[in-house]
This record gives sequence, C-alpha cells and structure tokens, in this order.
Amino acid sequence: MSLLHFNKAQLADFIGSSEKEFLETNKTGAYCSSSLVLCNTRKYHGLLVARQPKIDDHSYVLLASLNETVTQSLKSYELGTNQYPNTLYPQGYSFLEEYVGDKIPTWIFKVGGVTLKKEMLLVENEDRVLVRYTYLAGKGDIDFKIDPFTAFRKIHTVGKSNEEASLSCVVVENGIEYKMYPQYDSLFFQLSNSTHFINSPNWFFNVEYLRELDRGYEFREDLFSPGSFTTTIKKGEELIFSAGTKKTSAKKLSALFASEEQKIKTVKNFSDCLEKAAAQFIANTKKGTEICAGYHWFGRWGRDTFISLPGLTLETNQPEVCKSIIDTMLKDLKGGLLTNIGVGEAARYNSADASLWFFWALQKYVQHTGTSKNTWKEYGAKMKDILENYRKGTLYNIHMQENGLLYGGQEDVALTWMDAMVDNRPVTPRAGLAVDLNALWYNAICFSLEMAQLAGDKKFVAAWQDIPARLQASFKNMFWSVDNNYLADCIDGNHFDWSLRPNQVFAISLPYPLIDGEMAVSVLQEVKENLLTPRGLRTLSQNDRMYRGLYRGDQRERDLMYHQGVVWPWLLGHFAEAYLKVHGNKGKYLIKEIYDSFAPAINEYGLGSIAEIYDGDAPHKAVGTISQAWSIAELLRIRGMIKGK
Repeated sequence: MSLLHFNKAQLADFIGSSEKEFLETNKTGAYCSSSLVLCNTRKYHGLLVARQPKIDDHSYVLLASLNETVTQSLKSYELGTNQYPNTLYPQGYSFLEEYVGDKIPTWIFKVGGVTLKKEMLLVENEDRVLVRYTYLAGKGDIDFKIDPFTAFRKIHTVGKSNEEASLSCVVVENGIEYKMYPQYDSLFFQLSNSTHFINSPNWFFNVEYLRELDRGYEFREDLFSPGSFTTTIKKGEELIFSAGTKKTSAKKLSALFASEEQKIKTVKNFSDCLEKAAAQFIANTKKGTEICAGYHWFGRWGRDTFISLPGLTLETNQPEVCKSIIDTMLKDLKGGLLTNIGVGEAARYNSADASLWFFWALQKYVQHTGTSKNTWKEYGAKMKDILENYRKGTLYNIHMQENGLLYGGQEDVALTWMDAMVDNRPVTPRAGLAVDLNALWYNAICFSLEMAQLAGDKKFVAAWQDIPARLQASFKNMFWSVDNNYLADCIDGNHFDWSLRPNQVFAISLPYPLIDGEMAVSVLQEVKENLLTPRGLRTLSQNDRMYRGLYRGDQRERDLMYHQGVVWPWLLGHFAEAYLKVHGNKGKYLIKEIYDSFAPAINEYGLGSIAEIYDGDAPHKAVGTISQAWSIAELLRIRGMIKGK
C-alpha cells in the first residue's frame, strides 16, 4: 500500500477529502497546491503560483485551476470541481477512483468506459507546471478539452472581473501566450500534442473558497479563461499540458516531464516525507537563498529562518545550503537587528530574537562542519555588531541591564515569537525580561566568547568574559520560583508573569544552558505534565484562566488564541533536546514515542507534511498553515537526537 494513498470511498467524501491539501514547490519559490479533490478551497490555492519580481517579492496566483472535459460516443464528462454559491459545479471529484502522492500527485479518473490518469509536477528550476494525462483503458479515441482558469493576482487577495483585463492572446507552438495585465509575466499554455485553440474569453463569477470564509476573509473570486484547448487522445497515449512564464518546445514536453520526474524521490516512510517536505521551503531568489516560513501565506521570516535552518539543511546533510542562507540573511543586518519579515527597503526589524537565533543556527553549523577555527574570522564582525548593539541599546528598548540580563520591548510591540497583536497591542505582553530572550542572549555571549578565544581576540574576551556568570546568577535569582517549581515567563520591574508557558525550556535546551540539575528536572516535569501533547507543546497551561484550546474564527479571534494554549510542534525540538540533556538515554523512549506518534499526521491535513499548529484540546486537530518550516525542521532534529547524532 502506498504511503499517501486515498481510495474512491475516501475521495467521494467531499467534506473530508477537500480538507486535505497537496503541495508541490520548486527551487524558484513557485508552488502548486489545491485540495485532494482538486477543488480550490483557499485563495492561496493554484496550479502555478510564482513570484513576480517585476512587481515585488511576493507570490502571485497565475494559473488557478484547470477544467478538463472527456468526450466519447457523444457523452461528455467534466473532471474539474469548483465551489460556487450553494453548489459544486462541475463535480469531477465524483469520478475519482484513487489518489497517490508518494512521488508526484497522481489521480485516477473513471468516466463512462474510460480510465484516465492525471499527474502533476513543477519543473525544478523554472516557473512551470506540467500536467500529464494518460489514457489507461477504454475503447476508441477520446476527445479532450482543457479550460485554464487564470487569476493574475497576489496570493493574499481575490480577483474580480474588470475592464482592464486583457481579452486577447497570441498563438505559439501548440498553444497560446496570455497576460492579463501588462506588469505581469506572460503565461504560455502549450500542449505536447497538436491542438486546436478556441478563442472564447470568458469570466467565471463567484468561485468560492470556503476555507477563507471560515477564516473571516473575502472568499469569492472571478476567474478568467482565455479559451479552450481541444485535442484527441488514443488509448495508451499521453498528453502533456504546460503552463509556464517562458515559451518552451512543445515537442520536448514529454521528455521534460520524464526527466523532471526522475529527479523526484518516492517517499516510503515518515522520515522520507520529512526530508521531501524540508526541501519545499528552500528557494533560490535574486536576494539569495531563502527559506519560506510556511505554506501558504508566510514568506521569508528571520526568526523562522534561523530556527528552521539546522533541521532543514544540516539534518539533510546540506551544510553549504545552510551557510548560503545565513549569508543571505546577514545582508540585512542593521543596528544589531536581523529582519523579522521583509527584505531590503521593505524589511521590518521588530524582532528581538531573530538576531539571537542566528547565533544558535551558526553554532549548529559549526558543530556539524567542524569549522570553529574560521568562524570568528568570517562572522566575528557580525556577531560583535549584534552583541554590542544589544549591550548598549538598540531599537524597541532592547538593551542589557547592569545585572547582565537582556531587556526588550515596549507596550505596543511584540518582539518575541509570541507576536500576535490585536487592537495594536500584544495579546501576550512580554515586554521586559523574557525568559527565552535571556536564554538566547546568554547562549550567544558564551558561544561568541568560545569562538573569540579560539581566534585569539583578547580584546573581545576581556570586554565580555565577566558577563555570563553575572547574567546566570541574576537569572536564577530572579526567574526561579521555589513555590511554582518553574521559571517566570517574563519580568518587568515588580511584575512577574508566572503563566506556565513553554518558553522556559530554552533555558535548558540551548548549548549553553542557564539552568541545570534539580531546577531543570523540575521545569521539565511541569512542562511535560501541563504542556506536552502528541502534537507539540501547548503555549499555555490548561489550568490557566486565559487558556484557549481551539483555534477558530476570524483573524482577530484567532490571534487572541494563537499563543494562549494552541499547540506548536516546533517547540518539541527544544523540549526533546532539554529532556535528553537531563535524562540521558533513559529519556529516549519518550522522545521516540513523540516522534513516532507524528507519522499519521502526514495524511491528516497537508499531505506529506506537518502543520504550523494544532488545537490545544484533544484530538488536537491540525490548523494554521498546512506545512510549516520549523515544524518539519524540529522533527528532523528529533530524528537525529534519537539516532544519537
């Protein structure tokens, strides 16, 4: 039995099957995604979603979907599925017999006496989607028609019919060139077989995306089709449909599909799925090598990049990619801060921990490659820039106190990873001395001292060597509670936040821990009993009056729940690291149990991947993005811990 397999009965359950989504990406940052039954349920879905660098750095839905029609013996069957107000039309999903996604997304349709296979892939290094149709069984030839539905709009919006949209197209080899608006790249639709194009431009109104309705966003869109492609397919024959931003050779489409398919590994187990998913987040752009934080609506996030980096690259033995991404991100260093989101002039620096996670990612890279002797020479200037700016003070009141602890934040900014904002205020106020920031700060200083000492930088060592001991003593004195048996989450003046949250785990998990011994044992016991679930750590104890166990509603409602009990898989990596540090090999049973329990998740939501978040309440339903970089990365790191790396 295939790993990512669904049968006719499962596919016929439209509600269930439409909640599962496939995703394919390539190295240009393009992606192809829809629901399992090929009905777009999100504005983010599309068969070719690609960047438009002539416009900006964002992704755009170019080709939204295809509607195919099979005609034989004067009977026609439409294979597409679209949601319109109060109706599904057509209902091509009802002809589905099987889906297999172990190599590339593959569907089997049975219509009348015809069995047709549909396969889809993205070309690795160009913005092009290829769809291969194979006539497997039946009697006689079939007439085949393809109607492409285009959108030409940013992924976060929906399009509406308008007079500015071009209605014209240009004939090219076995197809057409079409561009809805002048600022976009053209789309070249081409087929491997000789085809007849019927120029019949038409808008299709009020296509609905029900996931967007659930999330409180605008959910109706008008899609445009420039016309129809018709051809004939003989039994045993294949037809390739190509949609790309550059013209190609129609005669070479079959060979191109075959060569691209050969590059793709068949997944045979959960571990294979994690490795394949890991590759989906990494893209080569004009800015350099970047990580997409999550699909479908995240882009390049600084914090997410550095947290994800070791798992996505080092656990898949790609240290050169790790280094390339580090170098790309450092281009935007400013005032000691690395970007939270955005690039260049559009960059935002409202993150206190992105720069500190850089030290951790570099640590892991050095450990993996054994390049510690060269680290200070290559990265020392950047490391010193960050530390010195944090020490003297930089944006958002980030500064080191006399006791060595790091203060960060102000009332109207959320600087840590718990960054949800409602009514221009942080939902989880953490301005002050945040436990995770100080764990990262301590680790960054200690690692820098280690590298500086190896390089013989006596001036830096003299300036910083007394701080770690002072910082650690202050931390234990202020953050530890004998009554609670765990650490405060944040301290601001005389206000101590004793909410039981997972952020204290970093004080144990990082290479240079702030606490150990019985204190660490106690913290982990509290986290295990109150926050640990089969899908990650809760962001708040169920016993807290502010706990919210379900992630539902519009954006405001969801933001209010985002870090108030919702489960995050990525936190498991540091929980596992801390747990094994404290319990040694005796702790491996629990960590392996956690890792193995994730295997069923690859068929629950984003096929072959792990979601961004899960409900805090059982059965811990997957919500948020269908595939999140740090979720995958930290499970890969846990795999490495189990193997004893």
